[in-house]
Amino acid sequence: MANIDPEVLAGSLRRLEKIGVGDIAGAVGEVVRAAVDLFQVTGCGLMIVDELQNLRYVTASNTSSKIMEQVQSRTGQGPCVTAFVHNRVIRAHDLHTDERWPLIRDPFLQHGVVAVLGVPVRLGGVPVGSLDTFVDRPHDWDDAEVAALERYADLVGSTLAAAVAAHRAGELAGQLQYALDYRIVIERAVGYLMARRGVDAEQAFNELRAAARSQRRKVADAAQYLLETGSLPEPPG
Repeated sequence: MANIDPEVLAGSLRRLEKIGVGDIAGAVGEVVRAAVDLFQVTGCGLMIVDELQNLRYVTASNTSSKIMEQVQSRTGQGPCVTAFVHNRVIRAHDLHTDERWPLIRDPFLQHGVVAVLGVPVRLGGVPVGSLDTFVDRPHDWDDAEVAALERYADLVGSTLAAAVAAHRAGELAGQLQYALDYRIVIERAVGYLMARRGVDAEQAFNELRAAARSQRRKVADAAQYLLETGSLPEPPG
């Protein structure tokens, strides 16, 4: 990945900011596709959280990137999931030697994805998804690249926010509003599970999601139940 010329990045951001939000899928898709050439990466994708707090594929620059997003959504594991859960940039330099996400490593490597950068996408400071870039070789993500991609993720967030404000995002608007409304209670429940069970944030988050899914509840409902009772909801026996 080449060094990003700040003037080139600024010019690209200005052009993309002019994209209308009437077609939210088209607008976000164009932003994601443009990232590949701008940052000279192999692929790029966007995942947005749904009402069950599952990260769902929204758009990708190519088929391989789409598969990478879907693998992370299915397993609940990967740099993009970690970026969302922790609300911070996650760098994976070489998946051949990185042991953090065992469930996604083989599928990624089989599709030629070796290095990944996951950047949270935020609305009003609240993480609602992740913007993910993929490279087909080991790559040390430097601070300049990270800063540039964070600015790009901010653009994605602004595009989504504009669509929600204009009531043009349809079902996606409901998902995003739910994420904004209930993120605090979900974070409190995750923290409770971490302290009580001695697990990390991702494991706690996935346990909360699994409990909600088993009862066909929204994650916020399961989180509130946990905070009120001290236990995760269980299926009727």
